[in-house]
Amino acid sequence: MKTIAKLSLAIAMALAVSACGDKKDSAEKQAEAQKAIQEGMQKERSMMEGMQKGVESVEKKAAEEKDAAKK
Repeated sequence: MKTIAKLSLAIAMALAVSACGDKKDSAEKQAEAQKAIQEGMQKERSMMEGMQKGVESVEKKAAEEKDAAKK
């Protein structure tokens, strides 16, 4: 009876230790995924700002050409 209790305790401890490692790994993976998402969002924001500046530049040139044609 004592050996069964010791064996079951050892198995339970082994399972508990292995479960803790999985939590750390998943937490690290989640942190890496969050970092990748944030970097992607920054790149997307930069790209959108660049596109806006490009549109503004084209509109400004078109307005200048229109004004020059009127003169």
